[in-house]
Amino acid sequence: MAKVTRDDVARLAGTSTAVVSYVINNGPRPVAPATRERVLAAIKELGYRPDRVAQAMASRRTDLIGLIVPDARQPFFGEMAHAVEQAASERGKMVLVGNSDYIGEREVHYLRAFLGMRVSGLILVSHALNDLAAAEIEAWDARVVLLHERPEAIDDVAVVTDDLGGAQLAVRHLLEHGNEYVACVGGTAETPAVGDPVSDHVEGWRRAMEEAGIPTEGRLFEAPYNRYDAYRVGLGILSGPDRPPAVFCSTDDQAIGLLRAARELRIDVPGELAVAGFDDIKEAALTDPPLTTVASDRSAMARAAVDLVLDDGLRVAGSRRERLKVFPSRLVVRHSCGCA
Repeated sequence: MAKVTRDDVARLAGTSTAVVSYVINNGPRPVAPATRERVLAAIKELGYRPDRVAQAMASRRTDLIGLIVPDARQPFFGEMAHAVEQAASERGKMVLVGNSDYIGEREVHYLRAFLGMRVSGLILVSHALNDLAAAEIEAWDARVVLLHERPEAIDDVAVVTDDLGGAQLAVRHLLEHGNEYVACVGGTAETPAVGDPVSDHVEGWRRAMEEAGIPTEGRLFEAPYNRYDAYRVGLGILSGPDRPPAVFCSTDDQAIGLLRAARELRIDVPGELAVAGFDDIKEAALTDPPLTTVASDRSAMARAAVDLVLDDGLRVAGSRRERLKVFPSRLVVRHSCGCA
């Protein structure tokens, strides 16, 4: 069968190809309702499918949004990517996902690839945006929204959680259970000191401890973000002579690893050890015992990021505070902290 063209649609609808284009693209000029109905009926009758590649070449934009995450295998980033995809679908867009694996060169690779594809915008979850990546964004004059993290190397619109306040909620709650002190599992030596959620979680822990007049020295432990390495770190923390009575983990994945270590060492949680995490991934409700954690509205954050990256007024002048959209955190109380 011969390919159906826009000319065929225009001929059947009794209008011009320009009007057909206005109907398909919802503009840039208005079309009378009766004419629009004729065009849509002709499209349906002929089975016309617009050539998206040709449209992208003409407009220099595609129906694609680029999303770069550190590691979609981690449940938090997988859930965030799914939320972004759902929000983009509501706006008639598709999402391309790239995993940086916490490596700056891979982040730059995906930046160049996605921007070269003329994506409508880019949502970036960057662990530590380097100067080369920031320069790449500047060179393309790209629409970029930072999600979850806000690296210092680029001053673009960001959608984040109240990480510091959420961590304080969790640590205060553990202290209210009568624990003498709360240890903290933070990030690694490579974790950025500024703009990274885990750094804010550690700072929130430190502030909550200081408010209670409890020293923090020697009570912060480094661990990668995944549960497997956190499990090995947890074995060291919990088998030592100074086992803490409570631990706040900067991510739920770390907390899941710690719970596995406690089970292996036959330490009762929460009887002998109270644990809290951060992120409220779906698995947090299914751990043994169910994990007390800090949650934010990932769906609302994803929708805000998509709306911002597609907004023509994204690059408005304003202070960094005005360009920062912060979603509140809330404590999700389960059994690992000692609550019934």
